[in-house]
Amino acid sequence: MATLEEKLDKIRSPNLQSQQQTGVILKAVEETLKEQNTQPTPTGYFAALLALLNQSLESGKVNKELTPSVVYLLDVVTPFAPQPLLRSKFTQILTLLAPVLLLDDAEAPLLKPSIGCLESLLLAQDSAAWKLPTNEISPRRAVAGLLNLAIDPRPKVRKRAQDALKKVLKNPPPSPSVDHPAADLCAETAMRSLSEIANKAALSRKQKKSSAEHDPALIHALQLVKTVAAATGGWPSANIEALCELLLSIAKSGNEHMTMAVFDIFEMIFEGMADEVASAKLPRLLEIISELRPSSNDTQLLPPWIAILSRGYDVSAQMEPEETFQKLPDLFAMISEFMESSSHNIRISASECLISFMANCIPDQVIIEPSIYDEKVLEKIGKIAENLLSVKYQAAWMETFNVLGAIFDALRWRANPMMLNTVRTVGELRGNDSFMGKKEADEVLGKAIRAMGPEAVLSVLPLNLVKPVKGQPGRAWMLPILRDYTTNTNLQHFKTEFIPLSEAMFQRVLDNGDAAKTMEIKIYETLVHQTWSILPGYCDLPLDLTVAFDQAFAEMLANLLYRQVDLRLDVCRALKALVESNQAAASLDDEDNLILRSRVSKEDAQKNLTFLGGFAGNLLAVLFNVYSQTLPQSRGPILQTINAYLSITPEKELVETFDRVSTMLASSLNETNDKEKKTQKSKDPMPSTSQTLMDLVITMSVHLPRQSFGPLFNIAALIIVKDDDPQLQKKAYKLIPRLANSDTGKVALQERNAELQHLILSSAEKVSVPARRERLAAIAALVPFIPDTGLHFIPSVLSEVVICCKEHNERARNSAFELLVLMGQKLADAKGKPIDNSKVPHMPKDAPPVSASVEEYFTMVSAGLAGSTPHMISASITALTRILYEFREIINQEVLSDLVQTMDLFLTSNNREIVKSVLGFVKVCVISLPTELMLPRLPTMIPNLMVWAHEHKGHFRAKVKHILERMVRRFGFDVVNRNCPEADRKVLTNIRKTKERSKRKKDAAKEGGDEEGNQQNGKRRSRFESEYDEALYSSDESDASDDSDAEVLGKSRKAQKGGSTYIMEDEDEPLDLLDSKALASISSTKPGKLRKAGKTKAKTDLDGKLILGEEDGDDDAMIIDTPGGNGEESGVGAYVAALKSKDVGRRGRGGRLKFSNRRGKDEDDDEEMDVDEKDVSTIKSQINRGGRGGASSRGFRPGRGSGSRGRSGKGGIASGRRGLGEGKRHGPSPAFGGKVGKPKSPGRR
Repeated sequence: MATLEEKLDKIRSPNLQSQQQTGVILKAVEETLKEQNTQPTPTGYFAALLALLNQSLESGKVNKELTPSVVYLLDVVTPFAPQPLLRSKFTQILTLLAPVLLLDDAEAPLLKPSIGCLESLLLAQDSAAWKLPTNEISPRRAVAGLLNLAIDPRPKVRKRAQDALKKVLKNPPPSPSVDHPAADLCAETAMRSLSEIANKAALSRKQKKSSAEHDPALIHALQLVKTVAAATGGWPSANIEALCELLLSIAKSGNEHMTMAVFDIFEMIFEGMADEVASAKLPRLLEIISELRPSSNDTQLLPPWIAILSRGYDVSAQMEPEETFQKLPDLFAMISEFMESSSHNIRISASECLISFMANCIPDQVIIEPSIYDEKVLEKIGKIAENLLSVKYQAAWMETFNVLGAIFDALRWRANPMMLNTVRTVGELRGNDSFMGKKEADEVLGKAIRAMGPEAVLSVLPLNLVKPVKGQPGRAWMLPILRDYTTNTNLQHFKTEFIPLSEAMFQRVLDNGDAAKTMEIKIYETLVHQTWSILPGYCDLPLDLTVAFDQAFAEMLANLLYRQVDLRLDVCRALKALVESNQAAASLDDEDNLILRSRVSKEDAQKNLTFLGGFAGNLLAVLFNVYSQTLPQSRGPILQTINAYLSITPEKELVETFDRVSTMLASSLNETNDKEKKTQKSKDPMPSTSQTLMDLVITMSVHLPRQSFGPLFNIAALIIVKDDDPQLQKKAYKLIPRLANSDTGKVALQERNAELQHLILSSAEKVSVPARRERLAAIAALVPFIPDTGLHFIPSVLSEVVICCKEHNERARNSAFELLVLMGQKLADAKGKPIDNSKVPHMPKDAPPVSASVEEYFTMVSAGLAGSTPHMISASITALTRILYEFREIINQEVLSDLVQTMDLFLTSNNREIVKSVLGFVKVCVISLPTELMLPRLPTMIPNLMVWAHEHKGHFRAKVKHILERMVRRFGFDVVNRNCPEADRKVLTNIRKTKERSKRKKDAAKEGGDEEGNQQNGKRRSRFESEYDEALYSSDESDASDDSDAEVLGKSRKAQKGGSTYIMEDEDEPLDLLDSKALASISSTKPGKLRKAGKTKAKTDLDGKLILGEEDGDDDAMIIDTPGGNGEESGVGAYVAALKSKDVGRRGRGGRLKFSNRRGKDEDDDEEMDVDEKDVSTIKSQINRGGRGGASSRGFRPGRGSGSRGRSGKGGIASGRRGLGEGKRHGPSPAFGGKVGKPKSPGRR
């Protein structure tokens, strides 16, 4: 809290005009104190201000200029005044403030500090003062005034008064009473005002008038009640019964706001009672609420009453868990009666209340070690729950299922045996084909399986699959439920129940032999798979691991892994779950909570892990062999299982396994016949033995003890320099990042840093293209461990990292960008430390050392700008762009300025590759560098930029335009326009007009309330993860203009573009995405709208007979002698298209030919023209006798501009010439002399 002096300092130098007067008065008071030689203490200020207040109110009227400021200062000073002084001056101050508080037209700026003064005065009063009656000038009278202001219609005054009341009531004077002396007064007054307004509202409803006019006052009165409830530890005991009755009657009104306000008050009352002092009132309150039970059919009042009761017993369970638990059967019985209600809302409220009771009112101790009495209580609850499934409650069965689920979740393993009958009933309901709630019943049975274990559930609901009992149904539908919910149970049950089932089903599959699989055999196969899919659940923290997981079971699992490829995933998941669930239990900190630990203590979990460690060696051998036989795409789960068992393998065994694998890897690498291997590799989908063994070595690496790291690094050193097997080299590089994930690995990387640096540098020439990304990741893993004496490693690898900024592989580029930033941060952290340049390759031995810094890092990267190839220069610029954005805030301004100037020169380069990178650099400068740095560069930068505005290749024009848009946005249109060459200002004008048009559209959309547009804008904004991404990537241009953006930060272009995939589907039938051919209908480019074929009349053959039921494309009459098979390619097809095409020439006025180039939305809806059957027959007969080959594939093709005299092909219809001695032909005939058009309409003769 601020001191008095700090508060007065703020008043002495006010920020607001309205506080000027207060500052003047404070100065006057301080001058008066100085004149009187009085110290400026709280007492001195208080006395002076009190005298000043007395003067301002002398005539009984408020001085509107003086009084508010004096009262404001008094409010500031009073909390710091001595309490004895406040007690002695109470009457005087209250007498002075009373006229202010009682004024009808008093303004809020005067009332608020007056309330503050009263609050400070009341907090200082002792018990004796609080005993004085209200009719005297006493604290109780002041509280009455505050209560009146606490329901004031002005929100700020009301809130200030309520806050003051809360603070006063929460700080009672020392006394033996629980409640504040004024609590009864506050409660009575609040109740009276609430009751009066509630009665008025009820009367309005009775008279069928609107009660809305009373709603604000009612809400204010409820707020006051809430304030008193929050401050008095619930509510004063004497008034609690009347309050509950009143609140429930208000909740009955049906007004949602009122009901919610009532809920809040009860919530506040219960919260206030959640401390030990006030909890004595809680039983009485709950008793009163229970007695106020509404009618069973009261749909308005019953739901809120149930909700309040639920919350009350939730608080009661926190305060007195044992006593609340003993009451639970009676509560359960009382609330469950409402489940037979015809009202859905009442049933829902009742079920939610029962769920709340189960979740909150059952202590952990009852589950862990129940007494005989506790078990009887649980049995009573079980019987009530079973009764809920009777026909009487049939309408509420769906709600009942939710309650049963909550019971199973709460009782856990104690639900057995008291809930077995319930499980049997639900299972029988679920087995009935006509039952509609199968999904809900499945969930209940699943929770029962999770709580009681599958053994208990299957004892009352047997599967009946191997030896079906007559009259009992098979329950194969339970297998998926068992798969999803089994956990923390006895593994032995799987061996006795499910392994025989699996063997019986598999035997039936084997009995079928090589015969074709019938539906029955396929069902048996499915049952086998479903049976083994349950095993991971049994292996999730089993209770009998040391007994059930024996040698025979382990051998059976090993055989399954070898022989049953389909079951490998489930077996691997089960083996992994055994280890990981026990590791999780062993790592829990809560020692005592066996419910949280699921009955497995920390010691038991540790014993289980040690026990499994005994099997680890043999299991790993099996898993290694299976891994080598598995296709690469299916290896993931096996590798995860191997990793789990490596983590529990004893150290000695682990070292032996590593040595064996290392020896095998060495012999595999020494094998000859490389050429033969390469030919095999192309045919065989399986990776080589060396690659498989290297995978295993990488997996083992994090679990190895430190003495094994020597051979491990030797393996890496041997393979990294082998460039004949890129995949193997990739795996060797993965070893370093893998080690960086473990504590022992980090120590090893630190100790062997110099050795690893040498390895990385010496293998630079041998790195294969596919391994570059992994090499970059290895360098990135090494950088954090570089000692201050080894900083020369960074400039040694820098050129390689910079070149990788131009890699074709996107992930390699991203890795290069991340590594650039990481190396920059390393040099920034090591600021001032020496970098020994004499140790950098290709540097002279006498090169002087330099100090590490970000500026030095920029100098290192800038060296690439002097490269001999455009590729190197371009890569250096791209690298500089990335680190400029990252370190722009900490780099020296001089370096920045030089860098921008240099890039300005590179804009004048003639090499497109270099300029493409420079454009990315310029964009980052425009976006992120300080305005004062960029403005002096614009006169040269913009003209250099505009040179490339006319270059279309490589999207240069779009990029330049996008940068100009950014400049206009950042520096203003006038600045950019002034520096732009005269000839290029059209581009800027276009940008300005586009923006203005876009703004107008947005404004119009806002005025029209275009919700769809708003949604689209919202979607577009959400594409970007940060403000920087939005600033950098958002553009009105095409996605192509963002190529440079992707280079700027090495961001994935896939991530930028988002959803650019289109589905092409038939108008009549949607695309079936499950169809294997669906991929053919998915395109990455937007499909164009195909033009509809022209319609013709019913088709006929040459004899005039109708042709029905054939596809449009198989019109023999049209393509009889066309080799291509496409009607439009033939002569007649060309004629039909020419008559109907939108691109055909048209005769306008004066006989001129006109061509349409319109591409509108309605282009398909133009007038269409039928072809006369007679014309077709005539043309066809002429084709048949027309000479050379008819309409050849070189025939007339309709297209733009083909309306004038076009000659393509020879003879027949394509030539368009008359035969020798043949007369002129008119009308629609094939020899149309190159002129194509519709017949003239009668009006144009």
